[in-house]
Amino acid sequence: MSVERFEEHRDLLTGVSYRILGSLTDAEDVVQEAWLRWSEADVSLVENDRAYLVRVVTRLAIDRLRRLKARRESYVGSWLPELVVTPDVAEHVELAGSVELALLVVLETLSPLERAVFVLREAFGLSYAEIGEVIGRGEAATRQLARRGREHVREGRPRFEVDHRLRRRLTERFAQAAMGGDLGALASMFAEDASLVSDGGGKARAPLRVITGAGRVLRFLTAIATEEGARRFLESVGAEPGDGFDVEIADVNGAPALLARVGGRPAAVFSLDVVDGLIRTVFLVANPDKLARL
Repeated sequence: MSVERFEEHRDLLTGVSYRILGSLTDAEDVVQEAWLRWSEADVSLVENDRAYLVRVVTRLAIDRLRRLKARRESYVGSWLPELVVTPDVAEHVELAGSVELALLVVLETLSPLERAVFVLREAFGLSYAEIGEVIGRGEAATRQLARRGREHVREGRPRFEVDHRLRRRLTERFAQAAMGGDLGALASMFAEDASLVSDGGGKARAPLRVITGAGRVLRFLTAIATEEGARRFLESVGAEPGDGFDVEIADVNGAPALLARVGGRPAAVFSLDVVDGLIRTVFLVANPDKLARL
């Protein structure tokens, strides 16, 4: 009986943990640890399974995030979240926006407590009183954490709603222009202050520093689209002679993204952060560890 009661909430618990940690691998470890605690507890005394389990998972995720932050500071190059196919972590379609790559990147700037409060409030709609019980803070302190978190997110990512179909068309145009070497068409899609953030994790060829300015981003993209640039990139991700190469548009972390495969294996993802119809940031994820779920 206790197994069924836990499994009923597993997807929710994974979703909460993933949004706090930015890593599905770590999120699943946290959920497994929560299961061990649940299986050892006298659950006949638990009146509200959902509230109890969310509290356990959130506290475990906060503790793990505190440990992970120190490790991420020594990461090779920029650290980006582990990518997932959206249904893996979103219970409902309306939750897809809370796993978008651009938002998760901004959430990395929050403290573990601020991030947990933001996730529970903005993604899952818990009241301040409920969140306070989860994190062990009073309602006033919880509101203060929520306010600081929202301010940081607003500073790092102003909200501009972009229709999913429009983003998909822009991603398709981006792919066609980049692979076709059409610099003019590519340039028209970018904001002047555009940037490119890449994560190779020291395991794949990718810039270690953020590339800033539309001109520099365009030069990088056109360079890797050349035959020589593509060859060097494919070699860096372990491509063997004869491996096939294909590109498709896939919904990754709640948004259309360009997914490149080599020999049937995910090799890179280009995710576009769009503001006012223009590309503001290109997120390039090539670390194979971050692509395993795709």
